[in-house]
Parts: sequence; C-alpha cells; structure tokens
Amino acid sequence: MVATSTLTSKNSDCISEFIDRGYDPSCIDNELDFWERSLAEPYLSVEVCEERACQQLAQLLEGCLARAKASTLRCAQVLVPETLTRRVARDMLRLAASEPCGLRGCVLDVRLELEEQQRRCERLERLVCDASVVPTFELTLVFKQDGGGWPSLRDFLRIGTCFPPGFRRALKLRPGFRLVKKKLYSSAAGPVVEEC
Repeated sequence: MVATSTLTSKNSDCISEFIDRGYDPSCIDNELDFWERSLAEPYLSVEVCEERACQQLAQLLEGCLARAKASTLRCAQVLVPETLTRRVARDMLRLAASEPCGLRGCVLDVRLELEEQQRRCERLERLVCDASVVPTFELTLVFKQDGGGWPSLRDFLRIGTCFPPGFRRALKLRPGFRLVKKKLYSSAAGPVVEEC
C-alpha cells in the first residue's frame, strides 16, 4: 500500500470500528490528524517529523495510562516520572525504524508490572498504530510500579476517603521500563528485549 496526500484517513467506518472497540474518540481524531499532517507535509526534515512522532506517541502513552487508572489500575492518580513517556516513545521509534512500514505497522501491548502481586503483569491496553496497515511487528511495553514509597496514613487507615475497598489513591511508576519487540512476519527472528 502506498500512502499519498489524496488518501483520506477519516473514514467514518474506520472511526466507528475504533469506537466500537472502546477507543476514545478524541484520541482517534488526534491520531488521524497526525497522519494527515505527516502526509500533507512531506517536505519537513526528518528531525522535525521524528520529534512530532515522538510527541504524539508520548501523548498516546499518557492517554493509555489515564484511561487505565480508573478501570484496570483502580487508582485515583498515576504518578509518571517526568521524561518516561518521551524516552519510551524515542525507543519505540528507534525499534520501528528498521521495519518495512515503520511505526504504522506496530501493534503495541501496554502492560504494568505490579510489585505487590509477585511481579504480575497487568494488561492496560492493546493499541494498533495504524489499522489500515497489516501489522508487521509487535512491541510489548512493560511499565514498572515503584512500590518503594510509604503509603499515607489516610490510605493506610482508609479514613476520610470515598474510594471503595481495593482502590488505591496513587500508583507511582519507576523511571525504568522493558520493551520487547517481536516480528510478526519472520519466524526465524527471536524477540528483541530492551531493559531501560
């Protein structure tokens, strides 16, 4: 498939399919707008395009964490180290650079390694970077919980809180993460694991 500037990505069937899968409509619009701008401005330097892609990807990861905090993570806040999502985005772009379709051929599986439950990984979300492209590789991103802090007295005693049992006030992430790349088109290539 060849992408051209005459291709319209805001197909109503495509958008409704994403909404049916539970994706946030504003997130879908942002992603489609990003790809339209990329196709409309092919003259931009590689550095500018990469920086925009990095920013979009970091926002996508932040959105994923925001959506997961109330449902999967059952907490009021997710505390993310300042540069974590940008570092993850840069590493993802680096791993996608050698792929036939780049980041557009990526399926991203976002997980969280929970310390309190014997290092069990909880799936937060599975994202397809571009539904119009057949996926060529899968990235599994594992954020890590930082359980080193002391809980507040209010959380410990559950006094004066409106949160149900099992609901945490805040979940803090470590600055480190694990990124596993698995090629979907080659059985000979083993997974590439990067611990950062």
